[in-house]
Parts: sequence; C-alpha cells; structure tokens
Amino acid sequence: MDKIRILLVDDHALFREGLSRLIGSERDFDMVAHCASVGEAIDILRRKTIDLVLLDFDLGKEDGFQFLERARQEGFEGRILMVTAGMPDAESVHALTMRVSGIFPKQSSPRLLAQAIRKVMAGETWLDQGSVRALVEAAKRPERPNQNRPFTERESQVLRGVFEGLSNKEIAARLSISESSVKAGLQQLFQKTGVRTRSQLVRIALEERAVGGRLRNR
Repeated sequence: MDKIRILLVDDHALFREGLSRLIGSERDFDMVAHCASVGEAIDILRRKTIDLVLLDFDLGKEDGFQFLERARQEGFEGRILMVTAGMPDAESVHALTMRVSGIFPKQSSPRLLAQAIRKVMAGETWLDQGSVRALVEAAKRPERPNQNRPFTERESQVLRGVFEGLSNKEIAARLSISESSVKAGLQQLFQKTGVRTRSQLVRIALEERAVGGRLRNR
C-alpha cells in the first residue's frame, strides 16, 4: 500500500520533532519533511511529492493563510489539514473557504490525528466542535437580498448536524425529534439559501456568508 507523504509546517521545533516521530510510527504514513516557515515549505513542495500538508495557523511572523495562497499559486493540489492551538472563529471559517480539508486542535490525541489524516485523504472534511460552531454562526445571517429571514434555533441545530456530516436519522436522534421534522428543517434551509442539496448548503454557508463574517469580525 502506498504511504501518505506528509509535510509538517510549524514554527515550534519541539512540536515538529515530536509529531514527526509519532507520524513516522504509523505504517501508512511517510513524514517526508518538516519546516518552520512558508518559504521553506514552498521550496519543499517544489522538490518533493507531497500528498498532505499539516499546517499550523500561527507561524510566528507569518500565518497559514500566506502558505495557502502561495501553495495554490504553485499549483499544489494535495490536501491541507490545519493543526493549530487555536484560531478565531472568523479565521477558521475563512480557512475553509480557502479549501483546507479540515482543522485539527493540537490538544487532541495523536491517535485522533492519525484518524483525521486518513479521513482527509479519503476525501472527507475534518472539523472539531469549535469549527462546527463557527460555521453555524457564520451561516445564521442570510446575505442575499431575497434571504431576509434569519434561521430559527431548530434550523440552526439541523444545520449544525449537516456540517458534522450526520444523517437525517442521526440528527433526529440527537435533537429528539422525528426524521420528518429534520427533513422539514432542511427544506426550510434550502428555501432560505436557494440551494437544493446538503453539499450546496455547506458551500453557500462557506463561500457567501463566511467571508462577510470574517470581515465583520476584523
């Protein structure tokens, strides 16, 4: 089985060394390189084949967004998972609009990180509870002219379940309501956002509301 080739970008040497050893112990992971700055990371991407970048948000004098912009300019098409000690809600949402594959808290366990890496490489998005909350808050206020009705509390709860990837049945169980009530809530969300599918609902929340939320919170 081909190994997942990983680049770690973090400005804390001890964290890099420790995480590199942990990742190296996984049979399906290959820690190709680790570095502390955006310039070093871009140079590595130019010279080596990387499947996944583990990216810290706070890189001292730089930040993860600078890497994201340059990596895309260089044509990097691999996955990017942000591994951070904390990000403001608005920045978390903005990172997702820049198509990172997820946000992972540094305080979580190494076992959970390994799980997150595998899920991201399988095409899924990894979100911690803080990121889910930020997405829900960003999606609460419609911004299109024809979307002047705010989301109800129930609709926001259903939306949270959608962001977490839960099925209608799982959302119903969590909220102690029927599946038909969940479907009704989804239909209301679709009508208010002008979309037809769950994936479109998530994308509209990210691309149309999140950026506005980021600007409001600066």
